Amino acid sequence: MERSATSPDDHIRGLPDGVRDDIAALDEMLSDIFRGHERVLWEGPMWGGTHQRIVGYGALRSPRPGGDVDWFMIGLAAQRSYLSLYVSAVEDGQYLVKRYADRLGKVKVGSANVTFKRVADLDLAAVREMATRACQLLEGAAG
Repeated sequence: MERSATSPDDHIRGLPDGVRDDIAALDEMLSDIFRGHERVLWEGPMWGGTHQRIVGYGALRSPRPGGDVDWFMIGLAAQRSYLSLYVSAVEDGQYLVKRYADRLGKVKVGSANVTFKRVADLDLAAVREMATRACQLLEGAAG
């Protein structure tokens, strides 16, 4: 995936009804938490080859066996039948998603991602707390 020339705002405006408002609400919250950090649309093939468009918050350089990769601390995406939050933050060797899993609401939790049908399924206070901690970890890594 690469940073796109399309702005996150244009991308969100182009989302279908029923998804746009949920993504916009989460984008507003994440933009506030990550104020002063990069907010950019990432686009292209993701693992498994599917084409994705993800609004990323916070620039992150992640070491990989083939070389370092630019990425985001938190990503927000509208998938075909659900919404996703990708959280790259790790604390004490564990992805934050796993630490907050039981508090996030009616969601499916992977190693570093959360999927859900609509914003109403989320415990927004827990999501805000997790995102705030991710931002703090990003700032700690940069400082």
